Amino acid sequence: MYKDNTTAEIDNVLEKAVQAFHHYKKYSLKQRADFMRAIAVEIEALGDELLTTANAETNLPLARLTGERARTIFQLNSYAAATEAGNWLNASIDTALGERTPPKPDTRKMLVPLGPVVVFGASNFPFAYSTAGGDTACAIAAGCPVIVKAHPAHAKTSTLVASAIFKAAEKCNMPEGIFAHVYGAGFEIGTYLAKHEAVKAIGFTGSFSGGKALFDLANQRKTPIPVFAEMGSVNPIFLLPEKLATDTENLAKQIAGSVTLGMGQFCTNPGLIVAIDNEPLDKFLSCLKKEIEAIVPSAMLHQGIATNFNKKLVDALAQKGVQIIGQSNTTASEAQGQITIATVAAEIFLANPILHEEVFGPYSLIIQCKDENQLLAVAKAMEGQLTATLMATPTDVKSHQALLNEIQEICGRLIFNNVPTGVEVALSMHHGGPYPASTDSRFTSVGADGIKRFARPLCFQNWDDEFLPDELKNANPLGIWRTIDNVLTQDKI
Repeated sequence: MYKDNTTAEIDNVLEKAVQAFHHYKKYSLKQRADFMRAIAVEIEALGDELLTTANAETNLPLARLTGERARTIFQLNSYAAATEAGNWLNASIDTALGERTPPKPDTRKMLVPLGPVVVFGASNFPFAYSTAGGDTACAIAAGCPVIVKAHPAHAKTSTLVASAIFKAAEKCNMPEGIFAHVYGAGFEIGTYLAKHEAVKAIGFTGSFSGGKALFDLANQRKTPIPVFAEMGSVNPIFLLPEKLATDTENLAKQIAGSVTLGMGQFCTNPGLIVAIDNEPLDKFLSCLKKEIEAIVPSAMLHQGIATNFNKKLVDALAQKGVQIIGQSNTTASEAQGQITIATVAAEIFLANPILHEEVFGPYSLIIQCKDENQLLAVAKAMEGQLTATLMATPTDVKSHQALLNEIQEICGRLIFNNVPTGVEVALSMHHGGPYPASTDSRFTSVGADGIKRFARPLCFQNWDDEFLPDELKNANPLGIWRTIDNVLTQDKI
């Protein structure tokens, strides 16, 4: 239905984006925020058509899509508020000291936009991580034009959301080229965008192979650019002894629900569960088996994901020492995924890198450790993760400090007695993690701090006040928080 854009068309799109950037970067924080709020209004105005379209393209239920649309609208409005507040600018001022030898100059610093940003839509979140999702909102907030490459699995949904953005741009008198929507079913268009000199940053949510390919392309350019790729992870859950012995059935329910939520198609799906092999673990496995068997499979996002899941599941289960603990009693169709829990001894896991890899879907592998030393060895062998979870009592925590220290080194979000699925849109949220979970663990793709991904610091030295940006002027006309001579304040100078 949707024809791939030609490279000539992409060139034209990016030329307009560059022209738009020279105007939009001067727009006030309020103008940017109003644009984001207008996008939220237009998305809501799409009504049921947006939900039914996404339902047909992704197999996601209407209730889930309704919630995700609300989340997307909330993101736009909350990031708009954060844009206006200006805290993300990290504005700082060090006033001059003329009497010092040598004289100290007046220096003022803030974040400024990078330029045109390309956003690749995510397959598993057609609203919140796609066309008008967090990456797009953050780039607009930072002062950057956005070019969205529609995900081919929900191109019609993406086009509808893009129409809402175009309407909002027109109503807000945004410059032509502030937003563009392009198509490319294969790798060619994505590759061309990543290598185009007009593109100054990339936002991506998806597979490791896709994110790493974009990262490599961006770093091979004459002028390398940042790629902020969230590439998923196996999000290990560590079950500590006292907690496992005293809360067995509840843990089994919690974890079964997390593993199978949305047919396991969340980047924070717990793909590994680590525990010491003992009697409480046997009881836990029995309870988890019962929970898993009762869950009925549903259709995955699209046939490509279902096919890939089933292939990777077969590969994982074929590895030496891997044994199935439980599967859904309902046989999955080709469009579904066979819900599966398996187990393996820790020494086999440590020796087999294949078992460390994400199987995107309703599958989790339980690693059985002989003792606490082996539990620690498994943690040390883990790659970078978006999340890591500790199921523990206070006594467990106190007696496993070495484990806790290791886990902190591998994750972007450390969870205590909760499941990793579900990412709150809040300033204190961090959705990112050490490689290979993401390409830059210093930044988040959820929460207003994500705006900083698409901006860079610029220092103004010895400039007259009238020529400074409003954010750095003596009178502080925007009323934002700034660090003046090492003191955080909203005061004037």
